[in-house]
Amino acid sequence: MKKPLLSLIPFLAACAGEPPQNIGVQNGKLSSCPESPNCVSSNASDDTHRIEPIAANLDQIKRVLLGLNEANIISADSNYLHAEFTSRIMRYVDDVEFLYDRTAEVTHVRSASRLGYSDLGANRKRIESLRKELNN
Repeated sequence: MKKPLLSLIPFLAACAGEPPQNIGVQNGKLSSCPESPNCVSSNASDDTHRIEPIAANLDQIKRVLLGLNEANIISADSNYLHAEFTSRIMRYVDDVEFLYDRTAEVTHVRSASRLGYSDLGANRKRIESLRKELNN
């Protein structure tokens, strides 16, 4: 006898994980990445986690995010934006943060998985895809 699809709902909900406690701007920067390779940040200094900031402002980034089905903007103000990205099949949630630096005219970014150890490069690919979309 097949189990009903409803029996999968608790499992899929668990894939979302709890929102991390270190979301937001702390001491003028986005939080550091954990040691696990499932995070990228423009504030990181090591090659595993380092990614370049985005040459765009938050209004430009927000326009791109609003066109993405997997993105959900959680909070935004004049220099900070937090979005959640949900994977299509397993419903994993990643937290993506943007902090606009008015002086340098770039947006710092941090993209991190809530669960697991490796993301198989998903967070880096996401940010590079956003960067490419902004350049079009």
